[in-house]
Amino acid sequence: MAANFRLGLLLAVGSAFSFGSSGPFAKALMEAGWTPTAAVVARLAGGALVMAVFATIVRPGWIREALRHGRTVALYGVIPIAGAQLFYYCAVSHLSVGVALLLEYTAPILVVAYVWATTRRRPTNLTLAGVALALIGIMLVLNVFSDAHINLIGVAWALGAAVCAACYFVMSANVSSADSDGVNPVTLAAAGLVVGAAAVTLLGVVGVMPLTFTTNDTVIAGLTTSWAVPVIALGVVATAIAYTLGIMGISRLRPRFASLVGLSEVMFAVLAAWVLLGEAMTSIQAIGGVIVLAGLALARQGDRSEVSVEVTLPEGVPAAR
Repeated sequence: MAANFRLGLLLAVGSAFSFGSSGPFAKALMEAGWTPTAAVVARLAGGALVMAVFATIVRPGWIREALRHGRTVALYGVIPIAGAQLFYYCAVSHLSVGVALLLEYTAPILVVAYVWATTRRRPTNLTLAGVALALIGIMLVLNVFSDAHINLIGVAWALGAAVCAACYFVMSANVSSADSDGVNPVTLAAAGLVVGAAAVTLLGVVGVMPLTFTTNDTVIAGLTTSWAVPVIALGVVATAIAYTLGIMGISRLRPRFASLVGLSEVMFAVLAAWVLLGEAMTSIQAIGGVIVLAGLALARQGDRSEVSVEVTLPEGVPAAR
């Protein structure tokens, strides 16, 4: 059991690290002339291709299974995967990677409010204390007590990503509580990525969102590289490897503990943005970020007694970032 836990922890941390690299690689493409929509298409299409191969090897009947659960797969692909990715990348085009991801990670607060409103069950005092602490941290991250300029458009996009992520939590709770006929996590991840890639591509093709690709070189960690480098990194590292490690890791851990490990993605994203893009948060924002993570961890611990819809990562299903 101990060895299984250590392996699960290692895989979950690896997944968080891989997911955390998404924003910096995408922003490198945007600074080279790509639109956020194009960066999302590159990531989801590359990830879908790799995950489709992986699913075909480990679960040969995944396509038939996905068709049987078409509604669930479609909702996952459009909202938590396509929606969260597109909103997050649009936020990154206006904000630093760290601030955008911290705002997206307020999704658990939205779920607490949703559950309270729909079930009329008051959250525990520990959960409410965690939410209050997270809100204080958010105010510091946004520098509301200083004269620093925060791009409100970027904030709106990031909060939109939080809403999509909140939908992920609620939908995942419903899927995880289903009977044994529920869709397999590998199938859900692979088919969801295919649907998500198709949905975002359609938005760009019909002109709803600007879709611009370039072959300009990108700058990563101070080095000039081909545009193909961040594209491959997005598809393979930040998507396919991240999802695969997440599936393998979460299945070996308690879902609640895995969700807390997932909070390390913010730290990895900030470090990656600093190393790859030269972005750095101010000291006040860094303190606020720590407070946000502490508040979310406290809220999730306080959710321990809740038995309805859980504000945690469901077992075996990775988050879509």
